[in-house]
Amino acid sequence: MYKKYAIKRILRGLLMYALLIFVFSFLFNQITERTQRALISEQIKMESQSLRNMTAEQMFHWRKLREKDLIQLYKLDKPLAERVVFNAINILTFRFGKSTIIRSAKGSQDVFTIVMEALPRTMLLFTTAIILQIFLGFWLGLKKAQKPGGKLDKTTSLMTMIIYGMPSWWFGMILILFFVYILRLFPSGGVNSVPTPTGIFFVLDRIWHMILPIMTLVLLGFWGTSFMIRNLVLGTLQEDFIMSARARGIPEKKVLYGHTLRSAAPPLVTMVLLSLLASISGAIIFEGIFSWPGLGNLYWIAVQQNDIPVLMGNLAITTGVYQAGLVILDLIYGFLDPRIKVGGKA
Repeated sequence: MYKKYAIKRILRGLLMYALLIFVFSFLFNQITERTQRALISEQIKMESQSLRNMTAEQMFHWRKLREKDLIQLYKLDKPLAERVVFNAINILTFRFGKSTIIRSAKGSQDVFTIVMEALPRTMLLFTTAIILQIFLGFWLGLKKAQKPGGKLDKTTSLMTMIIYGMPSWWFGMILILFFVYILRLFPSGGVNSVPTPTGIFFVLDRIWHMILPIMTLVLLGFWGTSFMIRNLVLGTLQEDFIMSARARGIPEKKVLYGHTLRSAAPPLVTMVLLSLLASISGAIIFEGIFSWPGLGNLYWIAVQQNDIPVLMGNLAITTGVYQAGLVILDLIYGFLDPRIKVGGKA
């Protein structure tokens, strides 16, 4: 049963990803073609510089013939539907092409290289922050659930309402003002100092640059996480089987961690995985404030400079990772929760 469900869910996820890529290809088709024609003109111009022995008439005919060949090569002379399918297939096979303006750290114009250079930075920053946020949120949420309505529960619930609604970029600017310009403890942004240190000092320098943005994300996020965990655990603690476990004299710690968390696992896993998936795409404004060269910052630069190949590559990678995460989440959910019917007939 479960194997059949898993195969269906994976195939449905692949189909959904393909449909999204076709939608992206259609929406960006006009801009992509405009960019492609500009690249063709630039390529012809560069190639013509090595053909100086031609007459003006020969050069004119060569340019026309070369332009026609390149237009046919990139399917720009085909109907709209065929052009959209051609572009979508290239994206689905990770052939994003070359960027028009943006370069990688080593000067490469390959879009896949540029995107994969930014992806680890985003994952390093946001995934680290999410993991810390989840651990703190779990600890505080369980403490709140053990004594609902107590001083800790009331105080932290009030703090959650105050802090959780703050924009991350605004809170980040406040922390930059305090820790960078007043206390002078951390750098204002970037991933490393200039010049970049080597060896163990490279790692320490990277951690030093990560502390302030991670502090911003964790201080904003773990309050809401703890509140959600508190409510999930508190609801489970009211179930009959928990009352029965307590009546049998099972220690409270075992009831909480052995019975309650196991029963509340599916929604908790959902919350954790969705938080991790949301961290993959980065945050445009947040990364801009801390000058963090991740996917969010790359997306914003690509929009500003109208670098459509990089924009499409960024969208394709982040959409693919997110869609894969949703499939994995469904598979885990179906495995953990026996109440979910994963196959067969009623």
